[in-house]
Amino acid sequence: MNKGELIDAVQSTLGGDTSKKAAEAAVKAVLESIASGVKKDGSVQLLGFGTFEVRTRSARTGRNPKTGETIQIAASRTVGFKPSSALKGSL
Repeated sequence: MNKGELIDAVQSTLGGDTSKKAAEAAVKAVLESIASGVKKDGSVQLLGFGTFEVRTRSARTGRNPKTGETIQIAASRTVGFKPSSALKGSL
């Protein structure tokens, strides 16, 4: 499912009198809220769905696939997702 399909699913779930533009605004608001919550608090927990959290990757040695040269990859931060047991059970 891509973002367009998600917007269509939200529109159909909300009912016939909901416009596609309103559904798109709702999806955009949720995604922006999750992003700002992770940025501000370090994690966003949605009960019954899962938790988005900031994770750190330590510096490591890698290899340039084109030249085979060994390179240093700097430490970085990323966002991880841990699904809830309810979501795992529904799969």
